[in-house]
Amino acid sequence: MNDIKNFSIAVIGCGHWGKNLVRNFHQLGNLKAISDPCVTVSKNMSETYNIPSLSVEEIYADESIDAVVIAVPAQLHHEIALRALEANKHVFVEKPITLTIEHAQELCDKAKQKNKTLMVGHLLQYHPIFLQLKTMVRDGELGKIRYIYSRRLSTGKIRVHENVLWSFAPHDISMVLAIAGEEPDKVHGFASDFLSKDISDFASVQMAFANGIRAHIEVSWLNPFKEQRLVVVGENAMAVFDDQAEWAQKLAIYKHNVQIVGGEPVLKKSDAEYIKVEQGEPLRNECEHFIKFCQSGETPYTDGKEALGVLKVLRAGDAATKGWS
Repeated sequence: MNDIKNFSIAVIGCGHWGKNLVRNFHQLGNLKAISDPCVTVSKNMSETYNIPSLSVEEIYADESIDAVVIAVPAQLHHEIALRALEANKHVFVEKPITLTIEHAQELCDKAKQKNKTLMVGHLLQYHPIFLQLKTMVRDGELGKIRYIYSRRLSTGKIRVHENVLWSFAPHDISMVLAIAGEEPDKVHGFASDFLSKDISDFASVQMAFANGIRAHIEVSWLNPFKEQRLVVVGENAMAVFDDQAEWAQKLAIYKHNVQIVGGEPVLKKSDAEYIKVEQGEPLRNECEHFIKFCQSGETPYTDGKEALGVLKVLRAGDAATKGWS
């Protein structure tokens, strides 16, 4: 691999989430510039990290900047990412990739035309626990996968410009599609808007895959406690990724066994086995992977094609829930 520090990055958007990307790329030694429309934010970032605050146009024009990281409102993703690719920059854009399938496909096509990396911030695909779980599924340790479900529930932060499905579910959809290995044939869903009209506070999406796997996702910001849990049920074992648990207990395997006795199914339960995984910060891991993918030319786990699949489920789920909210 090339020298990780011999790669310069500009972050566009340094607000609620962007500031975390700024911090991580600075710590990795790759931050070359930042840009934010808020003068106070851009001034503080520039002084804190001793790097220039540039306009978006200046970033596009600066040939010494290898890649652009985009953490702006979703409605601006397409325009900024497309301009960056046209300026021969690699692009990391936060989720969702865009708001429309047509715009997402345009970014995929442009990245291919320019031979540039396009990666989308589906953060949990770079979580060490999920990477281990995905490896276990790939290696057949759970047997044939039958069912997947994910729950992302909390109390607040309540949005008024984005419903809970678009805010919470992209990460879960991304993980489900990675485990299933394909996009679903069918998507159904329902939702409820309790606080603001037409802004769903709770949503549930069900998916059916051609390979026989079934999945569902529940998201809510009106739950009495926080839950972030992914469950994968296989014919030989069941895996639980509980991101609220202590690190040593984040990944559990249950080797429950069902046997047919006298024509009736009999369940033999098993205690949880906790899988040891080296601890790491998911966001740092994601940032390092972006640099690695750009330098090596490898396809990101969450490239434009993967993000397009997530967007299709989001839009189908959103359409399915409209009759309920």
